[in-house]
Amino acid sequence: MKLLTALALFILSITPLVAAPLKVGVTAGPHAIIMEKVKELAKNQGIDIQVIEFNDFILPNVALNDKELDINSYQHKPFLEEQIKSRGYKIKAAGKTVLMPLGIYSKTIKKLADLKDKSKIAIPSDPTNGGRALKLLEKVGLITLKPVDNPSILDIKNNPKNLTLVEIDAPQLPRTLDDVDAAVINTDWVLLAGLDPKAALATEDKNSPYANVFAIREDENRPEVEKLIKIYQSEPIKTFILEKFKGAILPAW
Repeated sequence: MKLLTALALFILSITPLVAAPLKVGVTAGPHAIIMEKVKELAKNQGIDIQVIEFNDFILPNVALNDKELDINSYQHKPFLEEQIKSRGYKIKAAGKTVLMPLGIYSKTIKKLADLKDKSKIAIPSDPTNGGRALKLLEKVGLITLKPVDNPSILDIKNNPKNLTLVEIDAPQLPRTLDDVDAAVINTDWVLLAGLDPKAALATEDKNSPYANVFAIREDENRPEVEKLIKIYQSEPIKTFILEKFKGAILPAW
């Protein structure tokens, strides 16, 4: 028995320890596509990445905070900051990823000037993307807002066309296009729904403050996490993003 125990200890002593896979949370669509490419490059550097897809904006931060993920890549910084403030997460931003311009889409009109009085427009229901959508509607002249950082529907000061704004879960917005006159949709959900980002009637410009970021826990110290971020923010990944998405998604670093 002692001989077997000694043999087992000897085998363990000469067997290299295999690092646990790096669990990376992403939303389905572009973030997942980009991370699969990162996974390929990381494998060449001895880093094993497990890409875990989500279909909403809330669960990836829950999983990260609960240590079910090591890092996630799907959200812009204002959204992350709002989630930390409202939910008490012990997580933080850890570098930029991509910019996915918010756009206004419609199946019934060809230009925003064609919107009639009392038209119905769908916007994201979460506070930060909802505020972001309202700012875009203001930018194109459909409404004016009170001077607040993150406006809500209650902050609309002028609504000349008496537009009806409907708040919908962001992933469901493409499906609402049959029922509303227009919808303000995040690019990732646009692409996932098979819509053409170039069909947007208006979009945010490249100066948008809503660049997406990595999020990690405050106590994260695995060197593989830092290496993953460096691989993501590399020239091969930048080239992949520009070629794959043809300018609809832009590297933000």
